[in-house]
Amino acid sequence: MIGAATGSTIVGVAFGMAAGALWGLVFLAPELVPAFSPVQLAAGRYFVYGLISAALIAPHWHTLRGDLKGNDWFTLGWLALAGNTLYYTLLTNAVQLGGIAMTSLVIGFLPVAVTIAGSRVAGAVSLRRLLPSLLLCTTGAICIGVQALAAPSNGTSGQQLIGLLCAIGALISWTIFAIGNQAALARLDNVSAYDWNLLTGVVTGMQSLVLIPAAVFFGSIAHDATAWGQFAGVSIGIAVLASIIGNAFWNRMSRILPLTLVGQMILFETLFALIYGFVWERRLPTHLEIVAFVLVVFSVLACLGAHRTPRQPTIASQTA
Repeated sequence: MIGAATGSTIVGVAFGMAAGALWGLVFLAPELVPAFSPVQLAAGRYFVYGLISAALIAPHWHTLRGDLKGNDWFTLGWLALAGNTLYYTLLTNAVQLGGIAMTSLVIGFLPVAVTIAGSRVAGAVSLRRLLPSLLLCTTGAICIGVQALAAPSNGTSGQQLIGLLCAIGALISWTIFAIGNQAALARLDNVSAYDWNLLTGVVTGMQSLVLIPAAVFFGSIAHDATAWGQFAGVSIGIAVLASIIGNAFWNRMSRILPLTLVGQMILFETLFALIYGFVWERRLPTHLEIVAFVLVVFSVLACLGAHRTPRQPTIASQTA
């Protein structure tokens, strides 16, 4: 049983790493098409996400629809809002106004928020055993923050403040999503993680229809054909890689790992976002950023160690 649990944990961590690698791309998207507003980026990405999800789910829609009740659709609605529409709008605002480094710092505290929430679940690893991992994660995030504050900024102090508030809002929104999404996956064991992602995509696509008028009103549409082509390419790429494939990896992981370990998997999004940022800025990481990387890795390892203790039989039952 312990061996099976360990094997399942490794698979779950691999899914979490894959999701983080793909999700990290969303931090780069606003830099690729800076002429477009955050609302336009969100509308484009999620409209494509909805279209692809509807096409993929259509062949078995009638069978799947019978497995869902009215409150399940309500759950899909607020999960789509908290984890996709609202979160991504706030995130892109934060990146454009505050920069990738500052946004990565704030989002880097997601593991702390989700892990603390997960420690309150019955049978979870105690917060005391998770404390070393949380301290390592927090220290790593602070290192990134110090680096971000020291870096020159092109925006005004007011823009930086608004960007910070947007990043905090994104942090709160996605924390709520992570907790609620795992609870829904645990409750709806008759719906696969893949189908749940597609259902979320359909609902998110419907929400994007509300964003389109706002995108036209608040963002300029006076772009040439090349700019619109780049926008379409980024929207399709992020929709497929981050939303369709990345979310599928995340949902699969959420059914394998406990919430206290799920929180640590979000660190991979931060790591890959920083790596993509270094590539985009054509620079090597600073000493502080290297220290942050090392601390994040040890944070994940410490969290894995806390969950592998023989005194936690509930973890084995969840991952067997």
